[in-house]
Amino acid sequence: MKSLKFIFNSLFVIVLFISCSSESSDDGNLDILNPLAAYEELDISYGSDSDQVFDLYLPANRTSATKTVILIHGGGWTSGDKADMNPFKEYIKTQMNGYAIVNMNYRLADENNPPYPMQINDITTVVDYLETNQNNYTISNDIGFVGVSAGAHLSLLWCYAFDVENQSEMVCSVVGPTNFTDPVYLNNTNPLIQEILDAIGTDTSIPFLEEVSPYHRATVSSPPTIMFYGGQDPLIPTTQGTDMRDKLEELNVTHEFNFYPDEGHGWVGLNLLDTTLKLRTFIETHMQ
Repeated sequence: MKSLKFIFNSLFVIVLFISCSSESSDDGNLDILNPLAAYEELDISYGSDSDQVFDLYLPANRTSATKTVILIHGGGWTSGDKADMNPFKEYIKTQMNGYAIVNMNYRLADENNPPYPMQINDITTVVDYLETNQNNYTISNDIGFVGVSAGAHLSLLWCYAFDVENQSEMVCSVVGPTNFTDPVYLNNTNPLIQEILDAIGTDTSIPFLEEVSPYHRATVSSPPTIMFYGGQDPLIPTTQGTDMRDKLEELNVTHEFNFYPDEGHGWVGLNLLDTTLKLRTFIETHMQ
């Protein structure tokens, strides 16, 4: 499992040369947060586990119509940290400063604690927390998701199957697995790919694999979805992206599929710039 953790943590390299500036309120009293001032609070606890914390960034001049982008880190469901999503946080904060941002940790899976439904429950708890405090924070209930790798899988799965109030207005998958019943997974001879199947749980039955696959949980009411995949990804077969694209097309769900044939489980340079620009346009289009 160590090899999988290393690849998930190291292959997705994000390099953003952007400036960082923010204002923080000195008053931690949620009842009197000033919506005219930016507010930042780190490691807000939403549960009893030490991993159940999130960072909150509220923009200045926000209103009850201000929407929240939730960031979900990768790490093969067993590792990773919200700090891995800081480049996305900084990009949204500086280039799209009309949005609130939540950068969340979730409980990591191990041999005694499978990722599903534990990590989906953590996302639900964070969403409920934001709804409970929406008046204190001066934000709306409308949310969007940006996830990378395992975090992209969780983002898609939550939006497609667990968003009972239809709050999510968009979801982004960057190299996220979508279908664990894909023959490329089930018939694989690659130990790295097999570790992905092993990490998702001990139940190898088709009904369970379908239950945890966004591909099998998408519906006609799924939110607009943008996807980014690399043709040389050693962990995520190309079919994970193309099949998800085709399913959304079949369901007539608004979507955008971006494919970089020469990239792996992450990229830098011009393709990264292309990713960030397309993500910005998609968020601003669907989270107006």
